[in-house]
Amino acid sequence: MCRNIKILFNFDPPVTDEEIRNASLQFVRKISGFTKPSQTNQPQFEAAVDEIAASSTRLLHSLKTTATPKNREEEAAKLKARSAARFGT
Repeated sequence: MCRNIKILFNFDPPVTDEEIRNASLQFVRKISGFTKPSQTNQPQFEAAVDEIAASSTRLLHSLKTTATPKNREEEAAKLKARSAARFGT
């Protein structure tokens, strides 16, 4: 699951709320061990995702850099090439 969490800082266009939420969901899934929690645990699971998403949003908006923003398409192509070299697909 951790491989699905992508770097979200310093991209053009900037990260979206949906991308932050998706990364937060993957994180909570990883640490809880639940892909889909039971109805009993659903409220706590969703609360954790919301808290991590809010914290991540604050973090990403507060970070500063002098590096030029990375292009999403170029980075995706690099990852795809790396994956093809690694797994032969």
